[in-house]
Formats: sequence, structure tokens, C-alpha cells
Amino acid sequence: MPSLSRPVRPPLRAPLCALLLVMALASASVAAAAESAAGHRRILVCGGRTAIVDIGPDGGAGRVEWTWPGATREGWVLPEGNVLLAVSKGPAAAGGAAVEIRRGGDGRPDEIVWRYEGTQAEVNSIQKTPAGTYVLTEAGPNPRLLEIAADGGVLVAFPLACQKPNAHMQTRMARKHPDGSYLVPHLLDFAIVRYDRSGKELSRIDTHVADAPAINSWPFTAIALDDGGILAGLTNGNRVVEFDVNGQPRWEVTAADTAGAINDACGVQRLPNGNTMIASYRIGKEGVRLLEVSPDKRVVWTWQADVPGVHHFHVFEIDGQPVPHPARR
Repeated sequence: MPSLSRPVRPPLRAPLCALLLVMALASASVAAAAESAAGHRRILVCGGRTAIVDIGPDGGAGRVEWTWPGATREGWVLPEGNVLLAVSKGPAAAGGAAVEIRRGGDGRPDEIVWRYEGTQAEVNSIQKTPAGTYVLTEAGPNPRLLEIAADGGVLVAFPLACQKPNAHMQTRMARKHPDGSYLVPHLLDFAIVRYDRSGKELSRIDTHVADAPAINSWPFTAIALDDGGILAGLTNGNRVVEFDVNGQPRWEVTAADTAGAINDACGVQRLPNGNTMIASYRIGKEGVRLLEVSPDKRVVWTWQADVPGVHHFHVFEIDGQPVPHPARR
């Protein structure tokens, strides 16, 4: 009479077992890398204090490596190490300014290698393109975008389609993209507008929160993603929203999702691991200045230093590895 028991499978051979174990560990490692916030970050912080700070895994105050004597709107650490800043208006820059600085060292002082002097109320953004030109926005009676050559020649200039009564709330982080278009957030207009080089409007995203018109979801950042989507920091709305190619929200993280850590979502950067770094300009709960959020909206890292509010920032190195330039910010 045949046995009714199941046949016993021979044990897996050692090489196959080892292979499966390696695959499992690799999969776990990839998942951990996507979620992990451990490690040192070198970050250019812009706002009331402008500094490059090396921040450890614990998110403590960090070690200040370099400072600039003045408030700034935003900035970049360029691949060769120079620092590019949009300087806030003040005694040294009545209409704001944009500067590229070669950092000193070994007894050498910092050196300004390029400067643009603002002609209106504020210079609110700055970007250096791969071609070596500079893209910036000016706020004031005639808000405009400029693209300027290294020698100071104006290559592109056009008026921005935004409200004029409140200059400070006209625009923020404008960026030129490889297709030659310019993506510009307009705060009080609740709009992210893409322009061509003549200033013609190509597209517009309405950043109002559906069914909640009273929320001040003013766009501060507008970051183009590889698939055509747009990641936006919506300042006083205390949220970061990802829009699809049709301008429809497909993902968001809010103050409620982060236990109050998001408080005035100004600067935003999408990191290589898929996480999103956010600046709380008005300072989040328990003193959060920066926070890192995973795609499933978990807060995986915070910086809670006793420093002025952070307007924008540039994470340019993680664990000794440069973040690919240009950063998504």
C-alpha cells in the first residue's frame, strides 16, 4: 500500500542557500538605504544665518565649517566648491543681490568672483546653469526673470505674470530646465508657472488645497521630477505636495502627518534615496528646523538646532558622498 505521507524534499545545496541569503540581505539593505537617515550631512543653510554645517546622525547642532556675514534667500554649493547665494536686501545690498564666492582657506579670504546688484526690492532666487549662466528673479514694481552671462550681459529678461502690490510675496525659487523653459512659483497667485524664454506662459499649476480655499498654500519651491511631476513646498499651508504631469496632486505630507514638525514649508529638496527634506521656516514643534520624510510620510530625521529659521538649504553631501549636481531643490 503506497504511503500517504508527502515526499521529503532534499535539503537545498549550500551554494543555493548562500545565494538566497545574499539576495535577502541585499534586498533588506536596499530597503534600509531607502529609508535610512543615518550618517553625516553637509548642508548649506540660508536664512537669518548663512552657514555650511556638518550635521551628524543625531541631528544635533552640528559643526559650522563656513559662514557668510549676512542673511540670504537661498544658495548652492557648486561642484568646484564655490558658494552661490541670493543675498537678502540690507545695508550691503539695498535691492538684494546675487553672488558667487570662492571660499578662502589656509589664510586666504573669501573672494567674490561674480556679483549681480538687485535693481528693485529683492533678489529672491539664484541658479547657475550648466552653461555657466545665472538665472535669478527680481521682486518689485516690475517683477522679472533674468538670465545673465558670466560677463554680466543679459541674455534673457521677461516680466513675471504675478501680482504687483506685495513685492515680497511675488516669487521665490525659479529654475531653468534642460528644455530651455523656466519654472517659477508665485506665492500670492497660488500658481506655479512654466515660461519660455520670451516670457510666454506654457503651463500653470493651481496650488490651492481642494475644498479648503482658506489654506495659504503659497508655492515657495517648484522642483521638476524625472517623470514630469512637480514637487512643491507650500509655505504657510504647512505642506509639501507632489503634482503629476497634469498638475493634479498625487502625494502630500502635512503638518498633521509630522506631529507639527512642518511649520511654514519653505525650502524643499528631494534626496537621492527618495526621501524629502523640508525646512520649517517658522520652526516646527520642539524646535525642528529641518526634517526628512520618507515616501510613506514617516519623519526619519530632524535637525533641532537653536539657530534662526531656515529659508532654504542645500544638502550637498551625505556620508562623504556628493549629492549629484544639480540637486533637486
